[in-house]
Amino acid sequence: MKASHPDRAEAVPAELLEALRGLIQQGRQRALRAVDMVQVQTCWEIGHHIVEFEQGGEARATYGKRLLPRLAERLTREFGKGFDASNLRYMRLFYQAFPIRDALRHELSWTHYRTLLRVSDNRARQWYANEAAEQNWSARALDRQIGTLYYERLVLSRDKAGVREEAEANIAALPQTPREFVRDPVMLEFLGLPDTGKLLESRLEQALMDKLQGFLLELGKGFAFVARQQRITTETKDFYIDLVFYNYLLKCFVLIDLKTSELTHQDIGQMDMYVRMYDDLKRGEGDNPTVGILLCEYKDKSVVRYSVLHESEQLFASKYRLILPSEEELRDEIEREREEIEALQGLRDGE
Repeated sequence: MKASHPDRAEAVPAELLEALRGLIQQGRQRALRAVDMVQVQTCWEIGHHIVEFEQGGEARATYGKRLLPRLAERLTREFGKGFDASNLRYMRLFYQAFPIRDALRHELSWTHYRTLLRVSDNRARQWYANEAAEQNWSARALDRQIGTLYYERLVLSRDKAGVREEAEANIAALPQTPREFVRDPVMLEFLGLPDTGKLLESRLEQALMDKLQGFLLELGKGFAFVARQQRITTETKDFYIDLVFYNYLLKCFVLIDLKTSELTHQDIGQMDMYVRMYDDLKRGEGDNPTVGILLCEYKDKSVVRYSVLHESEQLFASKYRLILPSEEELRDEIEREREEIEALQGLRDGE
């Protein structure tokens, strides 16, 4: 008679397992909601204090032009990048758009409210806030509804039921996985938790970034590491750059973005925007134009594209070709590392 495996001697009661799953999920959601509420209230209070300070007379108004960068420098040094100048601007706008604290919806996160700040019309903004709270929209769903002008079409349309059905279909098409705590970079920044970028990447992308970072530093051609998953912000959107270096031979920043699917013209346009934003926000006096490198990694081949601002001098372009790794070097390196990672993963899966 075959002996039963000790771990399989008794099955776990399905009813008990289901009950415990429910408790854990509810607990996580309550924890998320509590952090969301505290973050929203803190951001509102910060915005309130900034606006009150700026309105405190002519002298303060003059000083206020330099206030946010100075505040951001001090707060970032002490509390991390969740309090940089762009976030402080959001907080000031947040208070101005929602001046009554008691009217804030506790169901909404800070990411929801940042999305709502894109809506300039007060009535539409409040409608979106109420709908997002009552319909339990994720921040991504809210972004989709604002982007498709749901409120404006609903007001103007005679077929309101049809507009609502279309809006519900838009949300249904979005991935239904719940927002996980470690997946929200805005919350992580607020809490001052380290290594937020590592939590946002797929396993393959993370491994390739690890290898690529080491590869570039080992080249010994003037690369100094600056940041991973560095956030740059427009007035309505956050973007994350995979790797940022400074090359002290070229005297410029080098941005690297890895794509795990085939390169598209949107990817190239986005990198061009990154380069221009970085020049505007980070480039110092004496720095050369920022360089952007796009790596497209997929099964059959790797494609590398460089983006340099069109006004670059020819002398700089020539130095750039000598100092930066060639397309062939990068292609060979990323292909070699991909094969090594996949082989290692295959061995682990076979154990």
